[in-house]
Amino acid sequence: MESRRKTRRIRVGFVLVGGGAPVSVQSMTNTDTRNVRATLAQIRSLAREGCEIARVAVPDAEAAKAFEKLAAKSPIPVVADIHFDYRLAIACADAGAACLRINPGNIGGEARTLEVLKAARANRIPVRIGVNSGSLDKDLLERYGGPTPEALVAGAARALKICEKARFQALKFSIKASDVATTIKACRLFSRRFDYPLHIGVTEAGTLMSGTVKSAVGIGALLAEGIGDTLRVSLTGPPEEEVRVGWRILKSLGLRSRGPDFISCPTCGRTAIDVVGVASEVERRLSGLRVPLKVAVMGCAVNGPGEAREADVGIAGGIGEGLIFMNGQVVRKVKEEDLVAEVVRVARRLAGRKRSSS
Repeated sequence: MESRRKTRRIRVGFVLVGGGAPVSVQSMTNTDTRNVRATLAQIRSLAREGCEIARVAVPDAEAAKAFEKLAAKSPIPVVADIHFDYRLAIACADAGAACLRINPGNIGGEARTLEVLKAARANRIPVRIGVNSGSLDKDLLERYGGPTPEALVAGAARALKICEKARFQALKFSIKASDVATTIKACRLFSRRFDYPLHIGVTEAGTLMSGTVKSAVGIGALLAEGIGDTLRVSLTGPPEEEVRVGWRILKSLGLRSRGPDFISCPTCGRTAIDVVGVASEVERRLSGLRVPLKVAVMGCAVNGPGEAREADVGIAGGIGEGLIFMNGQVVRKVKEEDLVAEVVRVARRLAGRKRSSS
């Protein structure tokens, strides 16, 4: 894996973005922002899952008024997502937004973009410039023959010129398409030209299964090349799932560590225990742990003992029974029906020790 790309550093509330800071996990609420209670409840739920920055839609003045309460009570920084009406961005900047997200392609041109930047500077907050394949300027679409990677980067460069005119540098960019290959190439092109922090993701990726696959491929490929300072997995479903998938992508590349890392075998004719059932139940019961643990559920004697021994806690299945490993040592042999309860008990005990020593 390549070393992280060097970018400028900005601060979104208390979260550092870019400049070598850890890649942060973001999500976006899907509640009605005007419903402060419901939106706050969802932000708190996202924070419990590990979301570090939350974005909320601000479609009108009533939502902008509610935003002030959200920003004041949220446990994590809140980004105001603004389209079409630049006055909403100014209102949210004054209302305590940790960052503004705008798309110069639909915010109303250079003059209004400059007004937004002025408000951001006055409130000492950054701006995220979002360039999406669905909202590029028409002349760029005509020049490049559609929302190509080159067209997306040209859109970002156009927006950057406006920001440079205002001498505003507290910026991060996002360049997204629903097509994975287009997203990857566009982010590569941007990274070669500019050193601003980059928010990565595949926009409108799809439902839980297809969206997870597309996001893992697109986001994972970029992160493996050292590209990306913060991310969002866009899924059609509960935003908490976006956070869970985002963390799993980061953990799979060794970039962040939060909660258990689960390993289980794909099953085959050698297995003599219900690996699928045991692994699923172990993951469900331990998913709430926040201490990094490597947990392995293996079904036979070929790879089982080796993988279980390498994990913090592991199961090596036998015929209707299994060995429980902790820190590379066998701690006991138990019947199949007791495997889940025993490995969960051992994992929680080990997690408690790690918390006490940290």
